[in-house]
Amino acid sequence: MNPDFIFHRERPVSDVPALIRLCLLLALCLQLVWHGLQPPLEARAKDLPPPLPVRAYIMASLGEPVAAGRYLDLWLQAFDDQPGVSLSFNQLDYHRLTQWLDVILELDPRGQYPLLLAARVYGSIRNPEKQRVMMEYIYTRFNKDPDRYWRWLAHAVITAKHELRDPALALKYADALASRGSKVPYWARDMKIIVLEDMGQLEAARILTGALIDSGEISDPYELKFLTNKITELEKKSLKKRQTVEK
Repeated sequence: MNPDFIFHRERPVSDVPALIRLCLLLALCLQLVWHGLQPPLEARAKDLPPPLPVRAYIMASLGEPVAAGRYLDLWLQAFDDQPGVSLSFNQLDYHRLTQWLDVILELDPRGQYPLLLAARVYGSIRNPEKQRVMMEYIYTRFNKDPDRYWRWLAHAVITAKHELRDPALALKYADALASRGSKVPYWARDMKIIVLEDMGQLEAARILTGALIDSGEISDPYELKFLTNKITELEKKSLKKRQTVEK
């Protein structure tokens, strides 16, 4: 046997002084009493925090901003489902929410997902005030890049017209679609005519339709056919309206 090994025998509890054993027992009892007096744990929802500067997410992702943006997409969409509690979208701070969407778009400028969330997820709740926040956010992003985000503003026109029942707001968005962007398709540009017609501004809709035809800028045969049929329809409605007023 190697003499360098030294074996130690465990000492029995009886070797511990009685005062120390009493103190340990008292400490255990106090801990049990303290835990018993604590209120039961309750799951509490956390507020959406403000986003960090974009640079912080780029550094955290080791220089992969697109990957960081897609991770934040998933994190933000799942924020309402927290451990032990589930939030409704109505409980979220929508102005703070737009800050997160801006950060994600800065990380991934070519991404469309933040606008999809704004239009079809956060913008679809039954809360007109918060829907307006999302629609205005889409309008702001459209103005920065019409050719990229026109489809989401077209969605905002429909939301303003049918859900918010705000024809003036729908006309504001439709006018932007009609006047900005080179890649906005004809059906989206022509939404302004439909909104004017629904508002009863038949003469304005007819003049706009005629101006589009006369401009010579419309080369698509389907759009020309739509506009030609629309101006005929508007003229009939205008005539009927005048006859009703005269009676």
